[in-house]
Order: sequence, then structure tokens, then C-alpha cells
Amino acid sequence: MPFFQFPMAANIDMIAPRPIMLVHGANAHSRYYSEDVYKAATGPKELLIVPDADHVDLYDNLKKIPFDKLDAFFKQSLRPAAA
Repeated sequence: MPFFQFPMAANIDMIAPRPIMLVHGANAHSRYYSEDVYKAATGPKELLIVPDADHVDLYDNLKKIPFDKLDAFFKQSLRPAAA
């Protein structure tokens, strides 16, 4: 199936109640994918738009990758559940 025909949000409701974080560059041509998924998601969610970044910047531009936000998200989201 071609990527652009894949129904990415068809089962988005199955993710909840797991938290999701979507990270996208403000100048990325594909930013609308993250925005659409964010709107469709029902559980805990965060949309982080990185200013002055495009899609590729977030792969290899260490000055633009929001490591602090990613670290905080994973520490919060992956902590063990209370017994």
C-alpha cells in the first residue's frame, strides 16, 4: 500500500490511554500529519512544534532537537504505575 494511501489515524483511538508526543518542525512540509493525528487522538497528548526547524533538522541538527522536552516526556510517561 502506498504511504499516502495508508489510513494513519484509522486506529488512533487504540493508543489511549497511553500518552503520545508528536514533534514536528514549524517549517516541515508534512507538519499537517502531526496536527491531524493530534486532533484525532483522545488520550493524553502533546504536540511540540519546534520553531525554525524543518523535517530533516529534527533528525540531525543537535541544536534544534528538543532533548529536554523529549526527556521530560519519557520520564513522565514511562514511570511505573502506582501499585
